[in-house]
Amino acid sequence: MTMHETAEAEQEAPVADRSHLQLERRIEAILMVADEPQGAVHLATSLRAPVKEVKAAIEALRRDYDGEGGGPERGFELREVGGGWRIYVREAYDVDAADFVLTQTPTRLSQAALETLAVIAYKQPITRGAVAAIRAVNVDSVVRTLLGRGLVREAFADAETGAIHYETTELLLTQLGLNSLDELPPISPLLPDGEEETAL
Repeated sequence: MTMHETAEAEQEAPVADRSHLQLERRIEAILMVADEPQGAVHLATSLRAPVKEVKAAIEALRRDYDGEGGGPERGFELREVGGGWRIYVREAYDVDAADFVLTQTPTRLSQAALETLAVIAYKQPITRGAVAAIRAVNVDSVVRTLLGRGLVREAFADAETGAIHYETTELLLTQLGLNSLDELPPISPLLPDGEEETAL
């Protein structure tokens, strides 16, 4: 089978009917793994559902998490950031979450995590997509690991695209024994043939 025939076959393959699943729970599943805020239109396209129904389901989730309607207030909340929606730790529990992360038994970072951390350190603030473009691999899980370790944090969300920009934290400086990022070694001597910093 040629590549063209394979593509046509994939397009013709029936899409599994997911309509029996509650729309709110389907949206919730996506938001639990998404690294960037998700807009209602994008979610509607992904789930093949009407935008109006998706917006209503998002609002229902927000109310549910906030404890409206008699249910308990959750330790997390649904926030609208940069034109999209994302699940965050509720502010009242930020300290608990931070303490948990910082008291975990440290393990060595993988090579992929170290490389991703280096890109963020030298290019910050930088989006996950830009990091992926530089490394030429998907960095979603690696960025989640670095966030979980407290080595990087969300700096801000782009007002137009909603893309999150990441930066390193004071914890990284502490672990590297540095007072500021200015003490990081220049990139050029570390690159083959003394390439410029923009080559990273």
